Amino acid sequence: MEPQQRDGAPGAQVIVISGPSGVGKDTIINELRRRPIGQAFHYVVTCTTRKPRTGEMNGVHYHFQTPESFEELRAAGELLEHATVHGRSYGTPREEVRTALAAGQDALCKIDVQGARSIRAIIPEALLIFIAPPSPEALAQRLAGRGTESAEQLVARAHTAMVEMERAGEYDYMVMNETGYPEEAAAEVERIVLAERARHPERRIRV
Repeated sequence: MEPQQRDGAPGAQVIVISGPSGVGKDTIINELRRRPIGQAFHYVVTCTTRKPRTGEMNGVHYHFQTPESFEELRAAGELLEHATVHGRSYGTPREEVRTALAAGQDALCKIDVQGARSIRAIIPEALLIFIAPPSPEALAQRLAGRGTESAEQLVARAHTAMVEMERAGEYDYMVMNETGYPEEAAAEVERIVLAERARHPERRIRV
């Protein structure tokens, strides 16, 4: 079941920040929050069936769901997109995006590569930005440094990352996140968003 679509305010964008696990998406988003442009974004909180990590709060970092409650949201059409990654389900709450656009805010979504492809199919006007590591070795070091995965999980994530990197060409832009310089990557994302906003000041996105 799909809810009836509604138009957003003129110029409001759906911005997708995507890329392999461990590439630094959260770090870049945190840098954006410190900038004037970032204070005007609505940061969409993803639904997931994975368990919270230390320090994560429900409704802030993710909307943590049971498999049953996640399936209810999906069946009701309340997820704009959804995907299963490493055995866990993730999805973007439709109403949260719709409310942000109606208020004239850019809806910034952190979505995995599978989900980004789904967003492009549903919202062709969405702005898709792929965050890339400086090298596969750097990405592997970042994943290991998080200390949140077992050796087996690290191998699986490294394999998935290689597959995801091959799909970077499906995005509108690719931004390199050099190790130790997330502020530069955030500045590049800001330049992209402002340029796209100037190109389409009257466009209304239906969600």
